[in-house]
Amino acid sequence: MNDTRRDVLAALEDGPVEGPALADRLGVSRAAVWKHIEFLRDAGFEIESADDGYEVASVPEYGAAAIEFGLDAPYRIEYHDRLPSTNDRARELAADGEEDVVVVADEQTGGRGRLDREWRSPAGGVWASLLVRPRRPPAEVPIYTLAAAVAVARAAREAGVDARIKWPNDVLVAAEDDGRDDAGRTERKLSGILTEMEGEADRVSWLVVGIGVNANVDADALPPGATSLRAEVGDVDRRVFLQRVLERFAELTGEGADPSDILDAWREYAATLGRRVRVETPTETIEGEAVDVRLPGSLVVRTDDGERVVSAGDCEHLRPSDSE
Repeated sequence: MNDTRRDVLAALEDGPVEGPALADRLGVSRAAVWKHIEFLRDAGFEIESADDGYEVASVPEYGAAAIEFGLDAPYRIEYHDRLPSTNDRARELAADGEEDVVVVADEQTGGRGRLDREWRSPAGGVWASLLVRPRRPPAEVPIYTLAAAVAVARAAREAGVDARIKWPNDVLVAAEDDGRDDAGRTERKLSGILTEMEGEADRVSWLVVGIGVNANVDADALPPGATSLRAEVGDVDRRVFLQRVLERFAELTGEGADPSDILDAWREYAATLGRRVRVETPTETIEGEAVDVRLPGSLVVRTDDGERVVSAGDCEHLRPSDSE
């Protein structure tokens, strides 16, 4: 969507706008306004024309213009029906000098998670990658991963799902069935986050935060141990859901934001704190009770030999029998 059409939609967000006023506001002719309105109608927007001007009556279900309409976050949306990987496309845009772009796909054919694991990404999910250029050193990048997890958890809760976070960034849903953990629950994965970056010792060149949420996806299309918003509460409005994720992320990471607020929010939704965990790092296995998180997102584990601070690793929640 070009900038003028984006400006037309932005002008219509607050209600009816007369054609001449819209033309003056955008610095284009009334004929040009009409052409942009017709393009947006062809794209699925229902735009009514009455005595008091143009007004958006309904918005398409999904797509770049739909997601941008009413979005209270400083991001441009690039939408694709299908992509191998939204992260790959975001990295291409980073190489072209872009920033503050969110690549969205209805379906990914080559999605991946942490440790290069396969991530199934069928149509109906929310598959998005944010490209930003934070003015922070690389050592602080992990806080953005935690912020993304908080943003997804908050959006899921707004949709009616009791989402919680497993360190560092898996968003889970507790559900009771035959396989219970030590708290009498089972946990199924709703969302995963994959963060990639390029930078130098003292600055980040670019950061891509890939977010995958099993939204309107059938249970039989999910891997074992996963769940979806559809399975938990029924179908959601993916456009609104993604808007909420992006808005929450922007609030947590925007200019002037305090990283300690991200940690506080993460603690609020944490499923890991207070649990016995096993963390596999590249060099060792650490087992104990997860007691806190510290900047820039490290997990504090109380072991028999004292507290350990883990900056990266694969975390597993343990049941009592697992640690005996």
